[in-house]
This record gives sequence, C-alpha cells and structure tokens, in this order.
Amino acid sequence: MAALFSILPFTDKSSLMMMIMMTIGVLNVAVSVNNDHSSNNRETADVVSGNGSKPFPWDKMRLPKHVIPVHYDLLLHPNLTTLTFTGFARIEITVNQQTSSVILHSKHLQITRATIQRRMRNTHTEKEVMVLEYPPFEQIALLAAFPLHVGQNYTVSIEYSANLSESFHGFYKSTYRTQEGEVRVLASTQFEPTAARMAFPCFDEPSFKARFSIKIRREPKHLALSNMPIVKSVNVANWLVEDHFDVSVKMSTYLVAFIVSDFKSVSKMTTSGIKISVYTVPDKINQADYALDAAVKLLDFYENYFSIPYPLPKQDLAAIPDFQSGAMENWGLTTYRESSLLYDPEKSSASAKLWITMIIAHELAHQWFGNLVTMEWWNDLWLNEGFAKFMEYVSVSITHPDLKVEDYFLGKCFDAMEVDALNSSHPVSTPVEDPAQIQEMFDDVSYEKGACILNMLRDYLNADVFKAGLVQYLRKYSYQNTKNEDLWNSLAHTCPLGDTQESQLQGDGFCTRNQQTSSSAHWTRREILDVTTMMNTWTLQKGFPLVTATVKGKNVHLQQEHYMKGSDSSPSTGYLWHVPLTYITSKSDTVQRFLLTTKTDVLILPEEVEWIKFNVGMNGYYIVHYEDDGWDALISLLKENHTAISSNDRASLINNVFQLVSIGKLSISKALDLSLYLKLESQIMPVFQGMNELIPMYKLMEKRDMDDVENQLKGYIVNLFKDLIDKQSWNDEGSVSERMLRSSLLLFACARKYQPCVDKAEEYFMKWKESNGTLRLPNDVKTAVYAVGAQTIEGWDFLFSKYRLPWFNTERNQIEVALSISRNKDKLQWIMDQSLFGDVVKTQDLPHIIVYVAKNPSGYHLAWTFLKENWNKFVQKFELGSPSIAHMVIGVTNQYSTREQLAEVKEFFNSLDEKSSQLRCVQQAIETIEENIRWMDINFEKIKIWLQNNM
Repeated sequence: MAALFSILPFTDKSSLMMMIMMTIGVLNVAVSVNNDHSSNNRETADVVSGNGSKPFPWDKMRLPKHVIPVHYDLLLHPNLTTLTFTGFARIEITVNQQTSSVILHSKHLQITRATIQRRMRNTHTEKEVMVLEYPPFEQIALLAAFPLHVGQNYTVSIEYSANLSESFHGFYKSTYRTQEGEVRVLASTQFEPTAARMAFPCFDEPSFKARFSIKIRREPKHLALSNMPIVKSVNVANWLVEDHFDVSVKMSTYLVAFIVSDFKSVSKMTTSGIKISVYTVPDKINQADYALDAAVKLLDFYENYFSIPYPLPKQDLAAIPDFQSGAMENWGLTTYRESSLLYDPEKSSASAKLWITMIIAHELAHQWFGNLVTMEWWNDLWLNEGFAKFMEYVSVSITHPDLKVEDYFLGKCFDAMEVDALNSSHPVSTPVEDPAQIQEMFDDVSYEKGACILNMLRDYLNADVFKAGLVQYLRKYSYQNTKNEDLWNSLAHTCPLGDTQESQLQGDGFCTRNQQTSSSAHWTRREILDVTTMMNTWTLQKGFPLVTATVKGKNVHLQQEHYMKGSDSSPSTGYLWHVPLTYITSKSDTVQRFLLTTKTDVLILPEEVEWIKFNVGMNGYYIVHYEDDGWDALISLLKENHTAISSNDRASLINNVFQLVSIGKLSISKALDLSLYLKLESQIMPVFQGMNELIPMYKLMEKRDMDDVENQLKGYIVNLFKDLIDKQSWNDEGSVSERMLRSSLLLFACARKYQPCVDKAEEYFMKWKESNGTLRLPNDVKTAVYAVGAQTIEGWDFLFSKYRLPWFNTERNQIEVALSISRNKDKLQWIMDQSLFGDVVKTQDLPHIIVYVAKNPSGYHLAWTFLKENWNKFVQKFELGSPSIAHMVIGVTNQYSTREQLAEVKEFFNSLDEKSSQLRCVQQAIETIEENIRWMDINFEKIKIWLQNNM
C-alpha cells in the first residue's frame, strides 16, 4: 500500500508536502437464523454469540493452523441501489490437525447458512453446521458434528449478506459526479491489512495463501474487474450478468480485489505481452494516458531487473473516486486515489507527474515484493513496504531519468528519523497482534526507514551483489511467506554473477571483498560481510546511531550512541549498530569506507585534512557530530565554496546540525551560523531542508504569542531566500526540480507576505477571476496565486465555486491548500465541516484539510476542537490505528509548545478508551509537545540574541 501521507501531488513529504503544511467500529451482532433450505437430514444452521450458551472454541487473536485453505470459490452480487451485497463462499480446506471446528474471519457479515462437505470414497456428504461468532476477534467458528481428519480435504460453504461499507475499507461504496452533475455509485475493495473478512468469510492472515475463483453479478450497464481477466460472462436474467474470472495464482486474502462500476479504460501491451489498462470514471479518461505509458515502461523494467516474468496475463490500474491511502497493490488490479493516477498535461503540476510516476512504481514493485513473496506476518510489513518504497527510486531513476528522483531519497530518511528519534518509536520488525496494532505498522518506520536501510545495504554490498541477492530471494520464496532472516540469508550468500575481480563467494557462502576494492581500514582485510548480524542491528532495535567524530592529526576518533530526543533521553547503554561509514575529506573526494561495529574506534587517515564529511550523499541511516572545530571547518567550507560537496551532503549537514541542537550537543547559534550560507544555495534539497528546519521554529513561537521574535525570524528566513525567490519566473519552464522549487518558494514567499510575490499573485488572481476562471494560469504558480486570492472573503468564495466544477478536478488539492490558509475562522470551520460531510469536499481529503487548518495561526484552535468533537466519527471512517488517524493526531498537535496545550492533549486522550489512548501516534504527539516545550525553553532567548546580532 502506498504511504498515505503523500496524497497531495507533492511527492516528498518532508520537502514538499511539509512545505505547504509549514507555511500555512460497530461490533457485529450475532443472530439466530432459520434456513428455508434446511431438510430433515440436515441440522439447521444457528448463528450464536461465542459468549452465549456455547463457548467459542478458540481464544487467540491469530487463527489456528489446524485447517489450511487451498481454494476459494466466491460469488458476490452487489446492489448499487440498495447498497447491499449477497455472497457465497466455497472454501476447499486441508486438515493438518484433527479438529471438530473451523475457525476463520468474518466481520459485519450476516451468515445465513454454513455447511461442511466431506468425501467418503465416491460419495459426498454435506452437513449444515452451527456458526459461532466472536466479534472482539472478528472470528467465526463452524462447529462440525464429526471430527475433521488429518490429511483429508473438506469443503466449507457459507452463504451471507452485508451492507456495502460506508468507510474506505472492505467492500465499500464510492461515488462521483458526472459533468452534468449526476451522482453515480460504484463498489470497490480495500482489504489490506485486515478487511477481506468484511467482504467474504476467509482465513484473513498473510500466510494462509490460496487460489481464488471469483464470480461477480452486475447490471449490464456496469463492468466488473478483479485480479484476473474475465473468462466468460453469463446472462442470469435480462437485468443481470454474471462475470466469471480466471483462477488466480496462489496469494494472500488482502490482495484480492473487485470493482463494479461504469469505468472506461485505455490499454497497451508490454514487451512481454502483458495487457496494461488504466480505468477511470468516463469523464476523466483523457487523463489516463500518462499513467498507462509509465506503467508499461515500469513493468518492463521490473521483469528485466528481477529476471522473473510477471505471472499474470494483465495488470489493471484503477482510479477510485473515494480512496483513503495513496494506492493499493492488489495483484493484477492495483487501485489508486484519482490524484495518484490521473495526469492532465495541460493542468497538472510538475510535482503531480513525479508523484504519479513514483506511486505507480511503488505498486508495481509490490507485484514481486509483497505479492509474489509475502511477509509471514505483519510484524515484518517492512519487507513489503520498505522494498516497494526503495524500488520506486531504483526503477524511476532508470525509466524516467528526467525526474531525477534520486535527489529526493534522503528526504525519506529525514522523515523516518523524525519519528525514529522518539522514545515511542519501534523497531522495523516489531510484534503486533490486533487490527489496530497492524494498522500502526503502516508508518514512516516501515516505509521510509525500511527503504533507507535497504539503500544503505546496497551501498555497503555494492549494487550488483545486492541485486543478485534480491533475485535469489524472490526466486527461492516465490508464492511463499518469509521472515527477515530469509532476506538476509539470500543477500549474504550471493555474489555478482561472473564477478571474480571485486568480490567472491567463500566456502562458507559469504561474500567477501578483495583488497583492491577499498582503501578503508576495515574492509581491506577480506572481512566476511555478515549481513544477518549487521542488519539485525538496524531492524530489531528502534532508533538510529549518532556517530561522533573527533579529528586529532591523522587520527579520527569515532564513537556511536543511540540518538534520542526528550528530557529523559540519557544515552541508551544497550544499543549498538554495525555502521557502514562513508567519508570524503578536503584532500580526497573519493568515497572511503569504514565499518564501525564497536562503541568506539579509531580511523587513521593517510594525511591530515582541513575537514572531513561522513555519510556521503546521506546513503547511511545515521547522523554525525563533528567535535572540537569540526563543525566550524564545515561551516567555513559552506560559506566559501559550498559546491565542493554535493547538494545531498549539504542537505544532510543542515539536517544534522539542527538535530544536534535538539539533544544539546550544539548551540542553536551554531546551527543558525550554518544556515547563513543558504543565501548562496539554489539546489532543491538543501533549500527545502533549510526551510524544514527554520520554519518550524517560528511555528512554535506562533503558539506562544511571541510576535516580535517570531516576525524577526520570519524576516530572516525570507531574506535568506530573497535572491532565489526574486529569480523565480512565473511560468512552467525548467526541469521538474526547478519547477517544484519555484512552486514551493513562491507559496512560501506569498504566505510570508513578501510584497513583490503578493503583488504578482494578486495581479494573476484578479485576471483569472475576471476571466471567470477561464484564463490558463501557469501550473507551478497556481497554489501561490490561489493562496493570495483566498485571503479575501470574495476571493475565497470564488475559488470554492471553481473547486466544485469537474474541470478543476486536477487542481482540487491546490485549491484545498489555499482555502485552508485563509485567516477567516468561519471559512476554516466550514471547510472542515464540509470535508466531514463528504459531498462537495471528499472525506478522503479530511485528514489533510484538518492538518492544513492546524498549521494556520488562525485555525489551530479550531482544528484541535474539531478533532476532539469528531473523534468517534473519524475512528469509524478511517479505522483505529490507521495512518489517517495518526496523520491527524500528530499533524494537529506537533507545533504545540506550551504546558497548557500539553495538559489539554493529555486530558483528552486519557478520557478515551484504552485502545485509543494507547495508540502510538498519541504517545508520539505527547512526546513531540514535551520536546517542543523543552526546546523553546532552552533556545528562545538564544535565537532572540542571535537575530539581533545577525539581522
């Protein structure tokens, strides 16, 4: 599943989406049913509660392994008028351990009949069985009147009905408006992680893989899609068609998908003959071509890269009008939010193109990582998501070199570190059990940290060894489930094919490097690359290391410790990482390597140097502190000759220096001294990182009413980037990076009331308004123009009137940003209310709208009140523990900086039920506010003095 947080058409959360942000379960009730089809020789099916007269025969959240599904036959008939569906599931099972009950998952399904069939010689006996339900675990038990024997095959059949879900998961209702204003209904699925059980009774855990034969009944005016192609359609009645889909490959339940809609499509074939189709609502089919071409190119790339053919005959990409996350990797039928798939060359921004390409790359990578080879349990979700996030960059950098995605990868690592620096973080691989805990795994640690440690490992092993290991892993475990160690074993026992010069396979199967491959102190000793031991230090413990480097002549003294924010964050003693250090110096820009496996070590340089820069290109998941005069040397370098090191190295220095302030290793004045060089900077990642560090400082002050210093700081930041802002043209020319930089700089400048920017934006808005919205604005300046225009009530109303029109659908995200940074509190309240109502403003956009309002100095009180008052509605709509809930909780509170605000947040969450109050995002929110208070108490006066001396 694609990460939720990048829903806007700004691809890098840290650098792009945060830029905008900074500037501005009902329980199933068991019923007893009499079955009309029951006969004298069959027991009548009873559906009773597991806590009634009969005890539920299983007491664990995870299903027993007594019974294994082999094949599902599913028939579903959704009614898009009554918003209900009926279903019939026939499941072939194999018995591993004698039992008299079959335990499986079911949620909100009204079961009307259940039978178990067994074969005795050449006869078949079918018995109706009692069904017990245990809603707390979302399980049902089929109680057989006879024992089920080991090695025997049985068939379970269940008839049921349900309502189409009103949330974004399960088999749910979605709607859209045609250009004529007619509301149309469709039904689509979102099963990951635990919602297949809302569409059909099933063994809803990743390791219970099976094959699926699916039949869907629909009206003739609709079409049905599923994982596999249709093999035949049967007319059941004049008004009813039954589509039969081909038998699927062996896969997990969360990857099953089906859609009933009136979508239109465009199609192409890949080089190997796979049919790629993009489906969307009919009015938007002209926006499908870019995604189609990208998908063809990317699927060709993956087949070649993995040396494993894509195993299905087709790959559909469907844009769903209501969709909670970015996208979902259902095998053969990937589903997307419309803004994650549809691209209008005339109206879409440069960042929209980048985001759409990345998200398609992510979902298609999952067809191998996740679908073909699946994690055994959700504790290792990162094996799916970290890989898909990592492969986005590998694939797009080759298939779409013009997008220069490699420039944005380090932003993902900064995102992950922000969460991972808190005590409430968790290891990449972490035990989980219930659905809310599983939902919480879909976070920056699983996605971004997972991708960053894989990138670090590739840099450590070299690209060829890494790729060969991945191919071995995928081939060995195709159609199976894996754990962490399976991946490490594959990587450790692989060398590049035909490579005898750079590395070789030792007798014990480990890959070693020859002496010629590195001049580093540790890697010249043909050291065994013990991947498992190394990577366990990155996946089985939370957090990341801070490496302190002290240069004394030619000796560099190294020390590692656990980096953790917070007043109680005395360095953890038990934490130790195997850190693959890389470095360049003033005397050599050749990347050198040194593996730090102990608490302290000494690196010996060939000669004395003026400066040393570790973590070259930010390929490693660690930060560095340069003691004594180490930082002074690097600050001088940036001021005198900043291009001597790469833009990513400059961005990582900006990040590291401010992180060191947070834990008291450096003073804020030292970090601000470094920021002065930004007046010379023109590259996107250092500029964005500078803004990401500086803007939150005045956002904290906004919550404390410190107007004088706050305004001084705002003035300093505007002045820092003034020359770069003035150089921006108000058009769509340039590379993707240049265009995204322009878009963000102009939005920032206008939001900060930099007069030349405001004047230009007002001029554009008035002309656009006078043309009644027909004037074509440059795509990359729209957000800034709309944001300025929305500051008046008349401009806000005009902008919203355009938001409602179908031909502005590609600009909806930009308009939402502008509407949410109005200073009119009535308008801010109204836009939040509308997003909850879900008619004109889609509820899928609510999490972002409430966070935009929370970043607005005029709206943060409103956003917090709105979150509290509607908490139960949010949980019902978005699911407890989901990334949407986490995004709102953290996004609304993460700029609070007073003890009163902390007390209020604690009080509210303590008033909720235990599951809500114990959510990881709640712990993160509280920790972040505590850190903000501590940070402001220590640094505010120092900032004030520094600004007086440097303005």
